[in-house]
Amino acid sequence: MNHMSPEMQSCIDECLRCYQTCLSMAMNHCLEMGGEHVEKRHFTLMSACAEICRTSAHLMLVGSEHHKLTCRACAEICEACAADCERVGGMQECVEACRKCAESCRKMAA
Repeated sequence: MNHMSPEMQSCIDECLRCYQTCLSMAMNHCLEMGGEHVEKRHFTLMSACAEICRTSAHLMLVGSEHHKLTCRACAEICEACAADCERVGGMQECVEACRKCAESCRKMAA
């Protein structure tokens, strides 16, 4: 097994947690709530957030040096998603997962 730093493992964990949270909230909570929760801009942002988190985790897991690029993008998209989920309301779990992931990805991108 490839040995990675505790910081990278933590970032992978945060990315996968955010991926799971955003995808699950979008497909369950948002679809059930309707209204602002399913407006194109919000729903697309949640989908993009889930996907960039999954991609960032994948690139770290395979040992790609390009993980810094995706982690930089991931941090930016996670911050945007957190802000939008906070604006829409009732999505604190997603807000927290996105902010933790953004913080961890910023460190990985540095």
